[in-house]
Amino acid sequence: MEITWGAVVARRMRRHGLTEAFGTAVEAVRGMCGAHAQIAAAGEVSVAVRVEGADRGSVQRDDGLVKTFGPRGTVHLLPLEDLPMWTGALSALPGNGQQPEPIRMSPDEIDQVVVAIGEALADADLTVDELTEEVVRRTGEWARTPTIPAFQGAWRWRQAVHVAAHAGVLCHGPVRGRLTTYSNPHRLRPFDPMPQDKALTELLHRYLYSYGPATPQQFARWLSVPPTTVKPYFDDLPRATLADHTVWYAPGDGDFPDERAEGVRLLPYFDAYGVGSYPRELLFPGKAFERATARGQAGNYPLLLVDGIVAGVWHQKKAGRTLHVTVEALTPLNRRRRTLLDAEVDRLGAILGGTPSLTLGDVTVGAHA
Repeated sequence: MEITWGAVVARRMRRHGLTEAFGTAVEAVRGMCGAHAQIAAAGEVSVAVRVEGADRGSVQRDDGLVKTFGPRGTVHLLPLEDLPMWTGALSALPGNGQQPEPIRMSPDEIDQVVVAIGEALADADLTVDELTEEVVRRTGEWARTPTIPAFQGAWRWRQAVHVAAHAGVLCHGPVRGRLTTYSNPHRLRPFDPMPQDKALTELLHRYLYSYGPATPQQFARWLSVPPTTVKPYFDDLPRATLADHTVWYAPGDGDFPDERAEGVRLLPYFDAYGVGSYPRELLFPGKAFERATARGQAGNYPLLLVDGIVAGVWHQKKAGRTLHVTVEALTPLNRRRRTLLDAEVDRLGAILGGTPSLTLGDVTVGAHA
């Protein structure tokens, strides 16, 4: 089966809630296969732009979502009821071994810390300093060894934080003043992680639903694991051809109507649509690849989408009650698209609680500004 790129874009836009709004934040997060929330405000805005009438505050208050460590070991918003799948799948993945050998924790040390974290958070929400004391008390002073002296609080035990989350014993708790706390998700809803092979199969099917068709290499990149880890899970999946390349899609999900996505959207930093979608050269065509990615890595810049394709970047700055939005379009915007952009800026103002002011011109700040 030959699939057109236009059909893929239209389907992804619809399933991500970018052409037809979702009714709830949980539905939106599930449609994205997780909302990246390393920058909290970006994750909340990602969800809010997909939910009819939602604002950032309503996303923050949604008790059907949990903030935890998801794909790539980065902070995500995930549906609480989906944690059995996520923990089963993510705990099956190999460690990335990013720390150099002298300070890298051994498997036994990681196991000790994960148990200590689960016990410490079983009855209380703790700040990182409080959790440090509890982990050290349960494991030993070695857990407090600094790994990066230039950064305060970079203790040895913290290498295992995302491992504990993937094991299902850690998530973010309620903010205490200006301090982040950690909690144990079992206090929100007890669960058992799904068996690993079943969980990885389910996660692959959900990824393909949201971002497919795709290749093993693309799924592996989304998870930050070697392609050999995930290739066996593609063996029995149906295949198609997209842009002269073989791609895979989930069983029973081979409907790709030849339609065209339309509309103008503004997506914040690390929005899932840009981070998880491939091929990069088709989603970020021409100048957009250089302007809106970092050597192919998406998420560093907020994206202007025109008909589902990246067509520029944008920046926001709030001063008092005014939300100043600058949009750098890489292609001319006709009258209809300019009207749609005005409506999108108004929506951002409602989400962020400010009176919007739009300027068309160059975005002069760098990534993450």
